[in-house]
Amino acid sequence: MFDIGWSELLILGALALIVVGPKDLPGMLRTLGQVVTKARRMARDFQRTMEDAADGSDFKDLRDVQKSMTDWNSKIGTGAPRKYAESFLNGDDKAKAKTPEPGSLDAADAAANAQWEAEKAAAEAKAKAAADAAPSPAPAPTTAPSPAVSSPAVPSSAPGAPDAKGSA
Repeated sequence: MFDIGWSELLILGALALIVVGPKDLPGMLRTLGQVVTKARRMARDFQRTMEDAADGSDFKDLRDVQKSMTDWNSKIGTGAPRKYAESFLNGDDKAKAKTPEPGSLDAADAAANAQWEAEKAAAEAKAKAAADAAPSPAPAPTTAPSPAVSSPAVPSSAPGAPDAKGSA
């Protein structure tokens, strides 16, 4: 682990014997062994916890996806998705002009684009035919409302105003 040879161990043992002393050396080595054992146990528990977390998560599903993508890449070629993305980003229509090989991403894309363009053209033709068949209605004349002439209202409690009987 640390690549310590016998000569290095002998030197470390001699230094420990001098520094700690012959009486306390066995107790120190026992304590050191217990600390190392606890550290190993903690590392093992941590490793098991991480493995359990990895098993409980979606890593297995991701492995299946990775395998299916590997199979897909082997069928159409490993560079096909990159070439397709580069041609798309460059706006290069040359990739669509060539005849794609069956089962490739380009073939599926070309088929989807052809279907979409056909549906779009059919919808436009249908809308144009409906617009040509229906006569356009003439605009209805619009008249502005005339302002109403109103007379000033006289309150009935005002002096000189006629009351309900007609007398002032």
